Amino acid sequence: MNDGRRRVRLGLGLLTAVAVVGTGWFWLVEGFSPVDAAYQTVMTVTTVGFGEVEPLGTRARLFAIALMVVGVGVALYAIVGLIEDVLEHQLGRWGRKRMERRIEALRGHVVICGYGRVGRGIVPLLADRSPVVVVDREPDRVALASAEGLLVVEGDATDDEVLVAAGLARASTLIVSLQSDADAISAVLSARALGPDVRIVARANAEASEAKLVRAGVDHVVNPLRLGAVRLATFALQPVVADFVDLVAPGSGEAVRLEQVVVPAGSPVLGRRLGECGLREATGVLVLALRRPGGEFTSVAGGDAAGAPGGDSAGMPGEPVALGPGDDAALVPGATLVVLGTPEQLAGLDRWLRSGSVRAG
Repeated sequence: MNDGRRRVRLGLGLLTAVAVVGTGWFWLVEGFSPVDAAYQTVMTVTTVGFGEVEPLGTRARLFAIALMVVGVGVALYAIVGLIEDVLEHQLGRWGRKRMERRIEALRGHVVICGYGRVGRGIVPLLADRSPVVVVDREPDRVALASAEGLLVVEGDATDDEVLVAAGLARASTLIVSLQSDADAISAVLSARALGPDVRIVARANAEASEAKLVRAGVDHVVNPLRLGAVRLATFALQPVVADFVDLVAPGSGEAVRLEQVVVPAGSPVLGRRLGECGLREATGVLVLALRRPGGEFTSVAGGDAAGAPGGDSAGMPGEPVALGPGDDAALVPGATLVVLGTPEQLAGLDRWLRSGSVRAG
C-alpha cells in the first residue's frame, strides 16, 4: 500500500472519530436530538455556516471551536492523501506505459530474472554493452531497480506473460538468477518455448540441478559454489594467472580487455586467412581463439580442435579448446574471434572487419 492510500485510510478513520465525538457531545451533553446533533456536527466540521440548530452556550461554542479546528485539519489530511493516492496511481500508470513502450522498442537486449545480490552484481557489467530488462516479483527489488534507472517488469519469471512483457522473443540473452532451482527450471522451460533462439544462462544453486537446467534448454550453467572453489584454488596455486584473468575480465576497468568479436557478413576480409590478412599488424590485437559458426574451435594447425565436437555443444564445460588459431584459419561470416587488446585496438578491429580499414569514417 502506498503512502497516499495509507493517509486516506487514516484520515477517514480520524474523521469518523471526530464525527462520532461531536455527535455524542451535542446529543448527550447539549441535549440535541440525534439527528440535530449529527447535523450540527457536520455543519461545524465542514464550516458551511448555516448557523446553529439551537442556541449554543459558552461551553458548546468552545467545543464547536475545537471541533472545527480538529475536523478541518483531519479533513484536509484525508483530502491531501486522496490527491496523493490518485496522482501516484496515475503517474504509476503513465510510468508503466512509458516503460512498456521502451521495452517494446528494444532488440537484442538482455533479460535478467532475479534482482537479488547476484542480479545486482551482473547489471553493472552489462549496462554499458547492452540494454537490460530486469524481472522480479519482489516489490522492494522492483522499486530498487526502478530507482537505479533500469527497465523493470514486476512479476513471476515463471509466468509466460511476464517474460513476454520483458520482450524475451526479441532478446539476445536471458540470465536466470533465482533463489529456487525449481523456479529457474520452470522459467527456462517457458523461455525456451517463447524464444527458441535466445541464449539462456542460468545459475544452479545445487549440483543436482545442473543437468536438469541443461535438459530444460539452458546453454550455459554457472554453479557459484564450484566457480568460487576454482577461483580460490587458482589464487592459491597460480596467483599471477588469477590476477591476469581479473585484469582482462569485463568490468575490470583496466586498459586491456578480453573480448569476443563476430566477423560480419559482407566484410571485405572474408575468405582471407589469418596469416595473410595482417590482422595483428593492422589492429594490434592478439587473437587467442577462433570459433567457427558451427561451434568448432580451430587448432594451432588450422584444423578442428582435438576432441572438440561440432554443433551447439561445442564450448560446453569439459570440452578441450585449442587456443591460438593457426595462420591457415580462414575468416568466414559468423566466425567469432577471441581477442586481447586495448579499447582503441578493439575499436580498430571492429572497423577493420567492417570496412577493411582501422581508421574511423
